Amino acid sequence: MKQCWRWFGPADKIPLADLHQVGVEGIVTALHHLAPGTPWSDDEISMRQDLLQSQGFTWDVVESLPVSETIKTQGTGASEHLAAYKSSLQALARQGIHTVCYNFMPILDWTRTALRASQPHGGTAMLFRLLDFAVFDLHILKRHGAQEDYSTLQRDAASARFDNLSDSERLTLQQTIIAGLPGANDNWTLDDVRRRLASYDGISPDRLRAHLIDFLSEVAPLAQSLGMRLCCHPDDPPFGLLGLPRVMSSTDDYAHVLDAVDMAANGATLCTGSLGVNADFDAPGFVERLGARIHFAHLRNTKRLSDGDPNRPDFFEAAHLEGDTDMVATVRALMAEQLRRRDEGRDDWQIPMRPDHGQELLSDRDMDSMPGYPLIGRMRGLAELRGIMAAFAG
Repeated sequence: MKQCWRWFGPADKIPLADLHQVGVEGIVTALHHLAPGTPWSDDEISMRQDLLQSQGFTWDVVESLPVSETIKTQGTGASEHLAAYKSSLQALARQGIHTVCYNFMPILDWTRTALRASQPHGGTAMLFRLLDFAVFDLHILKRHGAQEDYSTLQRDAASARFDNLSDSERLTLQQTIIAGLPGANDNWTLDDVRRRLASYDGISPDRLRAHLIDFLSEVAPLAQSLGMRLCCHPDDPPFGLLGLPRVMSSTDDYAHVLDAVDMAANGATLCTGSLGVNADFDAPGFVERLGARIHFAHLRNTKRLSDGDPNRPDFFEAAHLEGDTDMVATVRALMAEQLRRRDEGRDDWQIPMRPDHGQELLSDRDMDSMPGYPLIGRMRGLAELRGIMAAFAG
């Protein structure tokens, strides 16, 4: 697999030039300064491309070309946003960039309740605890209907927990959850969240899935004609929160959407950490079933905690080889899929991957890097994954 690295652009605290020391072969990035629904211009793409090339790197995957909430809900202006998305795909293709990751998660790109939870080895990791999320949902956001999503025991525990938090701890919890993707939603207020939640009133999982299929029915044929590959990232975490629908949380979800728009350009981002929160997820089985449509891999690991709700488990971001996903078996399956593609003569036989969400280790703790994206933690993960890939290289 091609060993890539997510880089957040000129504002990223990790210099591009330093990544050669890490052994990075390609870059995963996006034009994060452009709002969803805004068309990406040739000039903006070229500027980023030139910056990467000046440091000896290729732009291997766009992550993400975001799908706006207007498209997800099919709200007013959806046709204009769809046209902008298509225009962006065409501009990327003109610059020779062919793999585009996106997601169809409502409102927030991912959800954690602690960004730097202390670990026994002295480092930190991102963490999700349903109890703390319930505190936010019930007592800080005060979402209408939230009571129905929790048992009496969970509601009582959340009330006690809320009472024991200081004002600063409550604010930190609020900011952590609203942040979603680091830096994306820093200016949102609770009223902003409530307004966005209201836009999903009446949108069931079946309806949101239909909206995703409608979106792909429009953009995948264009991507196919441009020689591009679209790959949907799974829900993170893979269960419902805030009363919002989830539609890409399991292997069956992916199979349904890939079958509904059955063309090579419509593909998957295999994120072993997101999907692996579900105890029923079989990562090697995902590769065996849907491998031909995997266009990108996020190799990270999560560890479920035993004292939570089995349907919405607590979990933390584990070291890459230490979580609930059998990473050795998963990499073996991906390497076998690459060999199969190469034997078929596919141009895209090599799957780009990146070590996702690392723990903060050693000097990471002093760098104030984006949560989940430290240098040393991800470098450790890449080194471990590289070792597995070397063992199975054929």
